[in-house]
Parts: sequence; C-alpha cells; structure tokens
Amino acid sequence: MKDLENIPAVMAELGIRAKAASQVLATASSERKHAALIGAAEALWACRDDILAANAEDLVYGEEKGLSAAMMDRLMLDEDRIRAMADGLRSVAAQTDPVGDVITEWDMASGLHIKRVRTPLGVIGVIYESRPNVTADAGALCLQSGNAVILRGGSESFHSSGAIHACLVEGLKSANLPADAIQLVPTRAREAVSEMLKMTDTIDVIVPRGGKGLVGLVQREARVPVFAHLEGICHTYVGATADPAMAVEIVLNAKTRRTGICGAMECLLIDWRFFTLHGSLLIDALVNAGVEVRADGELAKIDGTVAAKPEDFGNEFLDMICATKLVDGVDEAIAHIRQYGSNHTDAIITEDQQAAYHFMRELDSAILMHNASTQFADGGEFGMGAEIGIATGKMHARGPVGAEQLTSFKYIVSGNGTVRG
Repeated sequence: MKDLENIPAVMAELGIRAKAASQVLATASSERKHAALIGAAEALWACRDDILAANAEDLVYGEEKGLSAAMMDRLMLDEDRIRAMADGLRSVAAQTDPVGDVITEWDMASGLHIKRVRTPLGVIGVIYESRPNVTADAGALCLQSGNAVILRGGSESFHSSGAIHACLVEGLKSANLPADAIQLVPTRAREAVSEMLKMTDTIDVIVPRGGKGLVGLVQREARVPVFAHLEGICHTYVGATADPAMAVEIVLNAKTRRTGICGAMECLLIDWRFFTLHGSLLIDALVNAGVEVRADGELAKIDGTVAAKPEDFGNEFLDMICATKLVDGVDEAIAHIRQYGSNHTDAIITEDQQAAYHFMRELDSAILMHNASTQFADGGEFGMGAEIGIATGKMHARGPVGAEQLTSFKYIVSGNGTVRG
C-alpha cells in the first residue's frame, strides 16, 4: 500500500486490486465461497475479545465526538452482536449461490435457445456510517454474489471495522480466495470517499448506507452508478378497525425496539374513528415508554405530549421521539405519507382487508407492511441472511439488498449453425 497521505494513489491501488480479485471471484465455486464465509464466521467468534477491544476505542472516540445515544447504540458491539454477525455470515453461506442461476430461458422460431443467467456486478464500493456490523454484512453478501468489494466505514467505527475486516480476510485465505476480494479503506480521510465516487474504471456500483447527508453527497457527486439507501422516514397508520391491543404492541415495537435503525417508526398516523373509540390509548403507551411524542392538533391536548412543529413531519429522528397526527381515513394517511415519506417502509394496522389492499396499492414505498412492525425492514428478517442496505430507488435493486440483488445478468444464446435471414 502506498503512503496513506497520497489518498488518490491509495484508492487507485485498492481499485486495481479489487478489479483483479473480482475476475477470480466471478468464477469461484460455491464450495469455496461457502468455506470462506464459514471460516470468517469462525474467525469472528475466535477473535471476539480483539473486536471488543477495538470497539472500546471507537466508543471513546464516539463519546468525544458527541454522538447521540442512538448513534452510540449503533456503534456499540457486545458478544451477542458479534454472535449475530457470525450467524449472519453462516446464514448467507447457507443460501443458494445466485451466480450462474438461470432466471429464464426460451426457444425462438429461428432455432436459437436463449438463457438469461445471473452474473456478478464486478466491484462494489460500500460507504457507510457508524455501524461496524455492516462490514461483515456487506463483505459476506458481496462475496456470495461473486463481487469484490471496497468498504469505507465511518470514522467512528474505524477500529471495529478493521478488526472485523481482518476476520473476513482470514476466511478468504482459508478458502484460497484472493484477500483483495474484500478490502477496507485504511484511512479516515474524507478525501477517500470523493475518490471512490470517481473510480469509474474499477468500481461498478456504489452503495451508500447512512444519513441523509452522506447519501445526498454520494448522489450529487458520484460518477459511478449508485444504489441509494435513503433515510428511513417510516410511518405507521392505525386504521379505524385496528385491534387496539395489536396496535399498541406494534406501535411500541416499531418506535422503541431500536430507535437508531432505518426501520424505526418516525411518524404515527391515527384514524379519527380509532381515536374516537379508543382515545389516547396509543399516545399514552408511547409516553409511558419514554417516547417524546410531538403531537399535532387534537392529540397535542393529551398529557405528556409536546406540540408538533411543521418540521417534525418528514424527519428521521433516530431517537425516542415520534411525530403523530390524526387523519380522516386511509386516503388522508396515504396523502400524508406521499408528502412526507422517504419510500422506505410504511405500515398499516387494520382488520379491514380492503383498506389494507388500498394502502399497499396506492403507496410506492420499497416495503409496505400490514399488521406488522416496521422494524422488520431488514434483509435478515426477509430471509436474505443479511443486507447491504435498503434501496429506496427504483432502478435495479429495491428494498433489502441481499446477494441476489447484487447480481446483473447476461444472455447465453445457443444455436446449431443458425444464421439470420
């Protein structure tokens, strides 16, 4: 590696090495990729003390930077979270290898037989903030899908990501795959991000995973194609016929289980008819759980709430804060979500199947849920083993991005001396 002060040279070298590794990985057998992932999982658990020690350094750095409690929770690792990372690697390893999968095939009158076959994208650049577990998730998914990856973790998770990356490299080496298949940018310098966004010769797609500022920067400046993972301004609409006990349980889970993840509910919409029947039930449950409820209109009269400001709607709090308002029916809920949502994840709680169908049909969020918590917006919960992010755009990948979503396709065309007339 070149002098770390020469960031363009450092990044150029990473790109060249990743490109070479991607050509090996594209044709690597499923067995070797499986072995690398299992080896990495075993290394993660064996090196958990080293990972925790590195994480302790990052936590001190995070406190000095004044990170919020939610961001510190994202950053923090313990044995349970390391075990979950290792389990995620094993889960990805257990999945069917998407590379070479025949998506569809057909015969033409000309005599040609045509197959559309999954193929790796090549080299993926992943830029993320705070959460060190993304190092393991992204590395595993790129490996399983036959892609090399360049990881640029947040400055807060620098040491943790480095320790986790070392375990991924150990897995690659144990399976006789190139260590350069999973590389970590070895500097906190912001210039490294700017360089990644320009590396059109060696990086095939960029995946930003972080706050609005990071994703906006990437979308503005990238010359490489981007899978956008925008902020999670997730709504839950409690319809007129919602079961009250179910609604309380789902709303509390959606807001309070983990406030710092992109699937956390940020806005609660309550149908007027539900409110007429059940009063302040939902608001009281949130307030009693320690949530700062920023309430609009009639809801602001409920004890324990704070009057909402216009900017509270369409805000990703990532904290024990929730905006809430009353709406007159499902169409008003849909209109509010269209205005303030981020096309990430939105939910309806109702016993009215027609209302649920209407909600799902009219909204265009990447994930839509009925009678379930928005906290399920996660690739692992979708059976993908892990995710590299939740794509909120409409091109190529959408929703949780797992190994299959990190592939493109090519056409395999067979003839028998077939010529075109």
